[in-house]
Amino acid sequence: MSARANPYDNAWTESFIGTLKNELLQEGEFIDESDARTELFAYIESYYNTQRKHSSIGYKTPVQFESQFYQN
Repeated sequence: MSARANPYDNAWTESFIGTLKNELLQEGEFIDESDARTELFAYIESYYNTQRKHSSIGYKTPVQFESQFYQN
């Protein structure tokens, strides 16, 4: 845990939520909680972690980055 009122404390969460709203919802909405859970899981596991390149890890996907990390 970081110090109280640290502006960087939730920066990664805010970034992810912003990306999620922009890429997944695109002005839409979920039908119900079950629909939200299904769509979120599919987005994170099928796209965000496997296909979307992240600038903070050298424009690799999280799966590529982890694979490279564990090989070294």
